[in-house]
Amino acid sequence: MWRIFFIIFFLLLMACGPKHRIIIEERKIPPPEKKEVLKEEIKEEKIEKRESKGIQYGIASWYGGEFHGRSTSSGEIYNMYQLTCAHNTLPLGSMVMVTNLENGRSLELKVNDRGPFVKDRIIDLSYAAAQILGIWEKGTAFVKIEAIGPLIEQIQRFTLQVGSFIDETNAKKLADELRKSFENVYVTTVETLTQKYHRVRVGQFETRESTLSVAEKLSQMGFKVLVTSR
Repeated sequence: MWRIFFIIFFLLLMACGPKHRIIIEERKIPPPEKKEVLKEEIKEEKIEKRESKGIQYGIASWYGGEFHGRSTSSGEIYNMYQLTCAHNTLPLGSMVMVTNLENGRSLELKVNDRGPFVKDRIIDLSYAAAQILGIWEKGTAFVKIEAIGPLIEQIQRFTLQVGSFIDETNAKKLADELRKSFENVYVTTVETLTQKYHRVRVGQFETRESTLSVAEKLSQMGFKVLVTSR
């Protein structure tokens, strides 16, 4: 009789025991790993914001006809066919790289005026700049602005820019193609805080007439050509 009672008691003890151990093991599972991950994510976000310091993002617009021929804030006469822009805080005479983030096109511009004076817009482009960047028809676009240094005045010579690429391979391919028909074709690189731009250029020309003659040939071949004195 006692032996039967002992066996029953032992079986009941075994049946209850594992359940109790499972509960204890579940309580020992440490939960704080997710908090550490969140801390790392917050830290990475702060670093990213610091890296983008000095670069501006916002809406660009353009101005043209009614201001053409008028004096700008720098004292220069506004010419809607030159590559200039208006900005409210960047130094007059400085150079900026403006990238249309809606189509990837980039262009160097000289800051020679103040503006825009419309809320939520950060830069006004000349008519010529708006055309090259693909903003003219739409009127506005979301852009990135990066300061790339002051304009250094030199003896004026003219250069033709046939393309500007983020991918250096594409720039070299275009340069190789142009060398079949033109002399003094080269790739020059400008570096901003976050990006390198590889520009395909042809020559340096002493006169505007010789520059336009080569520009006409390039245009007839289907290239969009920019005449620059930089």
